Amino acid sequence: MTAMLSTRDLVVGYDGRTVLDGLDLDLPADAFTVIVGPNACGKSTLLRTMARLLTPRRGAVLLDGTAIRDLPTREVARRLGVLPQSPLVPEGITVADLVGRGRQPYQRWWAQWSTEDGRAVERAMALADVAGLADRAVDTLSGGQRQRVWIAMTLAQDTEALLLDEPTTFLDLAHQVEVLDLLHRLRAERGRTVVAVLHDLNQAARYADHLVAMRAGAVVAAGPPREILTADLVRAVFGLGCVVVPCPVTGAPLVVPALTQASAAPAPSRTHASAALAPSPGPADPSAPAVTPASAATPAPAGSSVGDA
Repeated sequence: MTAMLSTRDLVVGYDGRTVLDGLDLDLPADAFTVIVGPNACGKSTLLRTMARLLTPRRGAVLLDGTAIRDLPTREVARRLGVLPQSPLVPEGITVADLVGRGRQPYQRWWAQWSTEDGRAVERAMALADVAGLADRAVDTLSGGQRQRVWIAMTLAQDTEALLLDEPTTFLDLAHQVEVLDLLHRLRAERGRTVVAVLHDLNQAARYADHLVAMRAGAVVAAGPPREILTADLVRAVFGLGCVVVPCPVTGAPLVVPALTQASAAPAPSRTHASAALAPSPGPADPSAPAVTPASAATPAPAGSSVGDA
């Protein structure tokens, strides 16, 4: 396995708190790597540090064997496209203009917008299915549409690697699949290296060539999903009992959570549920006629109707 991105003895933290402590990791080139783990385990911190958005306290991130901190900013921007969580939208900017900002690493003061820039933006908008929104203001779009626009901007950067932090956020299920299919095609057809943080373990198992499972700032396991994704790993990383079976569509590991005590309890019968919801009877009225409960009534003879005497 040839590693495009690596970390060596990586220590990263915020406000005196250490999030990653001595992390060593190799991410393969020309592969779709997905990082999974519970909330606050360090997934986003790792991705942001690899993208040079955070400076480690100790250790290094290596890009093809060279410490990324030693590379010129423009070179890093031409090689790594980054989509962080919840990026801020400049007020009033159109979709085409925002996607066009992905071309900034290729421009100089003496050489501004080019024909190649225009083609790259059109290609990126078509791939992310936002070409029809080109003239719309980004701040008027739905959350899912905005996410696809940000992905288009990252694609317009035309880098050899893409780093995406929860790229399916705000998307409905159909658009989640479209985005992940797109990233898979970029890896399979164009040889891009893709690294993404995802919350959905089954989507990760379906699309990833390489899976990284994290807990408490450490890597618990890394490798092909079919080799490392087991019930023991899910329990160790997420504290969740489950069974892992082959997906009937792809054959990838499919995680089926075990029933909890609450979900395993039988549902109350309709009669019992109705009785539980019925108001408590008030004091008996001696003048009221006696009523025979329907459940105790004698069944009508066969062939008779409700109105029969």
